[in-house]
Amino acid sequence: MKLQVSLDRKIQSLYPLALASILVLGTARLVFDSLKSNDSYVFKLYGRHERQRTPKAVVVSPEDRIDESRCNVFEGKWVWDNVSYPLYAEQSCPYLVKQVTCQRNGRPDSVYKNWRWQPNGCNLPRFDALKLLQILRGKRLMFVGDSVQRSQFESLVCMVQSILPQGKKSLERVPPRKIFKIQEFDASIEYYWAPFIVESISDHATNHTVLKRLVKLDSIAKHGKHWEGVDFLVFESYVWWRYKPTINATYGPYGHTDDVQEYNVTTAYRLALNTWANWIETTINPQTQKVFFMSMSPTHLWSWEWKPGSNENCFNESYPIQGSPSYWGSGSSLEIMDIIQDVLGGLKVNVTFLNITQLSEFRKDAHTTIYGERKGKLLTKEQRSNPKKFADCIHWCLPGVPDTWNEILYAYLLKTHQNLS
Repeated sequence: MKLQVSLDRKIQSLYPLALASILVLGTARLVFDSLKSNDSYVFKLYGRHERQRTPKAVVVSPEDRIDESRCNVFEGKWVWDNVSYPLYAEQSCPYLVKQVTCQRNGRPDSVYKNWRWQPNGCNLPRFDALKLLQILRGKRLMFVGDSVQRSQFESLVCMVQSILPQGKKSLERVPPRKIFKIQEFDASIEYYWAPFIVESISDHATNHTVLKRLVKLDSIAKHGKHWEGVDFLVFESYVWWRYKPTINATYGPYGHTDDVQEYNVTTAYRLALNTWANWIETTINPQTQKVFFMSMSPTHLWSWEWKPGSNENCFNESYPIQGSPSYWGSGSSLEIMDIIQDVLGGLKVNVTFLNITQLSEFRKDAHTTIYGERKGKLLTKEQRSNPKKFADCIHWCLPGVPDTWNEILYAYLLKTHQNLS
């Protein structure tokens, strides 16, 4: 009996020690589990760097990939969609310049924001900002061109920036470049001002004028050094060539002004594009770099083209051109289009041609008109009262048509992306 009592007491004396051990082990397990949680303070403080070293793989499903054998994404129609569009709000994106913020500048209607491009026979993959950023991880995407191309750059920045936390994104201006840095993905979306692609006297990022044009048709090295090694290059050049039917240009030793001649614009454009093509073939590494060329962005300067008998422009237009599947205005040059296709077709390096002209031709409603800038300043009240003279029917409001161009660019980035096995 005494032996049993003694044994019971010894067992009871072990209870506190056992309970303490259980509590210590339980607490340790809770702490360990908490450390593994993405929501834990310690993980947030120290775990992010580990997560960056092992980034999540991008998985592109068959549904994400456009099948060009059965679908031409550049043929289709604009459909009303006020549920999915716009892809972002003008007021939520701090990276837009005043030239494109039409509603902030007083435009009273907003219908132009709610049109979705619907290709014949297929759907564009729904834009996924996170998936695009995963594709861009550790890479650079650069838009090269004029102010229309700058709008496409700003559009893409607005399409991705909302999912990025404050402090993890920044916009730097290093003329002639703008650089949107995405720190968590070690990536950048960039813009490079080169309105003629080749060098010209209009290459200063802010101090330039279309009235005095002088283009160096065989000079591209000064620009090209900034493009070397960029993972994704998107080129565009059109509007600046179209001010007059002729253009002053040199074709010979750099800087020899005595060699300035007056060229027909289409002749000069072909020579410039050949210079660019030579740079592509001698500089681009097709294993590591992808190159895109955007077709011309159309203008809507004369309303008689879609409204016979009228004598206005794109001002006060609220809806796309309907009913004609192949509307083509005189603001878009078929001759220039043929030159682009000829030059791209002769390249030994693959360049993807993004033919956004026809689909954009329908959007007479989406230009900045009197709700933009001229020479860096918003139009005055007097200027706005004269839209026939001052309406801008070249640039586009944002959100707007350039978002669709980027949806198409995104579709091609998905198409060419190789899933990791």
